[in-house]
Amino acid sequence: MGKKGHQAIPGFGAASRLAVPVMAAAGGSGRSTVAHLLAEELAAAADTVVADLAPRLTSPWPAWTGAAQAAGLAALSYDVPLSRSRIRAAAAVRRAPQGEWAVLTDGREWNAAPLRLPAQAAAWYQLAAAGGWQVLVADTAHPVAHDLLAARCSGAPSLTRAWCELPFTVPVLCARAGADGVQALQQAVMVLHAEGLPLQRTVVVLVAGSDGRLPAVARAAATMLSGRAAAVVHLPHDADIRAHGLQAQPARVRSRTRQAARELATAVLCAAGHAFGDPLPDAPQPSPFPALAAPAVAVPAFVAPAVVVPVV
Repeated sequence: MGKKGHQAIPGFGAASRLAVPVMAAAGGSGRSTVAHLLAEELAAAADTVVADLAPRLTSPWPAWTGAAQAAGLAALSYDVPLSRSRIRAAAAVRRAPQGEWAVLTDGREWNAAPLRLPAQAAAWYQLAAAGGWQVLVADTAHPVAHDLLAARCSGAPSLTRAWCELPFTVPVLCARAGADGVQALQQAVMVLHAEGLPLQRTVVVLVAGSDGRLPAVARAAATMLSGRAAAVVHLPHDADIRAHGLQAQPARVRSRTRQAARELATAVLCAAGHAFGDPLPDAPQPSPFPALAAPAVAVPAFVAPAVVVPVV
């Protein structure tokens, strides 16, 4: 398992951007852990931010980041001008040997009214671009296969498709390395293929639930996917992460976990270079929306009158 081929890791120009939506077909797939480890490694390549798309009371990010010390997403209301400094002040900062990286999450107390966060992938892409970050790692919360099938049956837009079609995107698809997780993964891959979504630049992560070799069903899935996905990466079980989450001290994370995270980041960057070129081209400039009426309740500014991101 690992990256396909031996492409050089692409460089980042001043106007380059990369979107990395971390997705899964089912809950319990290790999606947030993968997003954290990936962002930590990508921080060595470019200015990186994680967007936490889960509802606050289901998300681990506020606890992992101590986000209450930052302004958080609640500070990005529609009636306040959003300068770059204001957006960056809303982000919690994580420090790692690879460099600092940011997290946009909601760190308020549990009993605060839920924010009406945008579902549109383009809104988060815009927010990261306005904040000056070059790499956006999106910890998504929707089930991939269900989202695509529901969109097909209803004619409504699909979140998965919207994320995959952002400029310069490398999707990451997570699954537990067991029978149930692999079954959900295989169903998701079939739906992605049927919908014509870019499996060839998608990186698959098989997240182990215990020590030892991958189960036979996961090894078979990895073999099957190696010719269709950009790479298949095995994230080994880490007892410290399982016990303490990613509040754990970096020194306590196992070396083989770090190695797998580096392999994952390399696979993502190589997939980007293979698909889009090395160095990555300049990102397209967003186009403005017509002005819209302000909503009656305070919501993040990037929900309403922002931009349309041209898809290339």
